[in-house]
Amino acid sequence: MSATGTSNTSDNTSDTRARVPVRMYATGWCPYCVAARDLLRGKGVQFEEIDLTGDPSRRAEMESLSGRSSVPQIFIGDEHVGGYDDMAALDRGGRLDRLLGITEHDE
Repeated sequence: MSATGTSNTSDNTSDTRARVPVRMYATGWCPYCVAARDLLRGKGVQFEEIDLTGDPSRRAEMESLSGRSSVPQIFIGDEHVGGYDDMAALDRGGRLDRLLGITEHDE
């Protein structure tokens, strides 16, 4: 993850099971960001992470797109799914894999 606030792709390249792009606005020190990374990596999903540390323009971009100021903010395709708690609730409800385009055959 870059400390300059540039866009990075997760280093989890062994499996790219998501059929749609995943983008997460985050910081390096946020515990909910760590949990979101762990959930996505646990599913073998590669994602783009946009580090907001010290980058007010990227934070403003995130707030404009999501309507929220907290991190992380996660987008699957063009859909804003919210923060970690929202994504975890989708997972518990069995809807996250469908949003990601992961099928039972992929598992």
